[in-house]
Amino acid sequence: MPFDDLRSFLDALNEHGQLLRISDEVQAEPDLAAAANAAGRIGDAAPGLLFDNIHGFTDATVALNTLGSWTNHAIAMGMEPTTSTREQVGEFIRRWEGFPIAAERRENAPWRENSVEGEDINLFDLLPLFRLNDGDGGFYIDKAAVVSRDPNDPGSFDKQNVGIYRMQVKGKRRLGIQPVPAHDIALHLRAAEERGEDLPIAITLGNDPVITLMASTPLRYDQSEYEMAGAIRQASYPIATAPFTGFDVPWGSEMVIEGVIESRKRELEGPFGEFTGHYSGGHSMPVIRIERVSYRTRPVFESLYLGMPWTEIDYLMGPATCVPLYQQLKEEFPEVQAVNALYTHGLLAIVSTKKRYGGFAKAVGMRAMTTPHGLGYMKMVIVVDEDVDPFNLPQVMWALSTKVNPADDLVQLPNLSVVPLDPSSSPAGVTDKLIIDATTPVAPDIRGHFSQPVRDLPETAAWTTRITSMIGAQR
Repeated sequence: MPFDDLRSFLDALNEHGQLLRISDEVQAEPDLAAAANAAGRIGDAAPGLLFDNIHGFTDATVALNTLGSWTNHAIAMGMEPTTSTREQVGEFIRRWEGFPIAAERRENAPWRENSVEGEDINLFDLLPLFRLNDGDGGFYIDKAAVVSRDPNDPGSFDKQNVGIYRMQVKGKRRLGIQPVPAHDIALHLRAAEERGEDLPIAITLGNDPVITLMASTPLRYDQSEYEMAGAIRQASYPIATAPFTGFDVPWGSEMVIEGVIESRKRELEGPFGEFTGHYSGGHSMPVIRIERVSYRTRPVFESLYLGMPWTEIDYLMGPATCVPLYQQLKEEFPEVQAVNALYTHGLLAIVSTKKRYGGFAKAVGMRAMTTPHGLGYMKMVIVVDEDVDPFNLPQVMWALSTKVNPADDLVQLPNLSVVPLDPSSSPAGVTDKLIIDATTPVAPDIRGHFSQPVRDLPETAAWTTRITSMIGAQR
């Protein structure tokens, strides 16, 4: 059965020996982040971590690294823990085809047990906050699903976005948020500010694994994350109505924070240790004012460690990046066989494809870069033959080392957009992009014999003079 909340997923991890409960007293800093950082160094079978004895935090429970291995990712999908990465991506693709599955609205959401409003809200009392890296500019909430609606079409269920965005705690009831321009919430905020309005949002913490995966997936603007979650879990996704905003939120969340992004207000946010393995700097970012918090008794606070790959975010975003890219390419190029975009949120992707004609692989690479995800993230794409497994890096390296002629097989595209967090972009958000054609050459179409051009006949000059004279005489 699919997981309706975080706690049932934690129970399943525990049953499979994939949850490490740490009951010895630990310090919030640096122990929590250091333990999650260490889990990322263990490998593909790293367990989730659950802390329930944190110095200075009474009755607090913190979950980390819950999706931080392919083993845990398989369990979240209801698959055997030993399922390979490629098989998991393949199953993700198969279930994707079941979209949409309508959401199921439920009453009595567990997060309705407790609530606090207005000036009584104090995030420092409600949450066990800690820094994830020692250079962070403050405390961050970084594994919450943020719900927003299109201000120009607020009744549209499909245009309601569920996404994951980092949020810096700025005060008792204030957060800073980083809406990357390519993401839906940035489009919603721009529309609201053009109308001179605040943008209502709902922030849900401690969610089941599938909605966390969906909130990390680059869907089309009018595709519902809840209906795609239903397809991935192969059952209707449970939702409930948030009391302040009236938004649709996950039924099983541990906590629901509601408020508004204040129109045209910006404050310094950052720095933050990012998924690129580098710190982002401080920037002027929008500000959230919190109006209501609803939460379960003794909520489980879930956080996400980011740092030098691999960490949990790479397992979280990897398949959710591969699948939409594959679907979008396959629709226009049926020859595409597989897409591996597991690396740093798809800044690098590897595509295997059959070919129809000379230059076909380069055309596939250019299309990959103009998908919704490719426009904002993909900086390099390697295109390989259909008999090369893009998930098998030794095979990919063989293709690179034997099939690439730098004179003909590298296509550099100047001054294109990329996520500003890419540390190599200059200026931030702009980069050159690269297509590497590592496929076996295909003979081009024969369009002419260009080595033997047709030249004017020897008599042409005399006839030119003659015809010109005749035209003059007629006039």
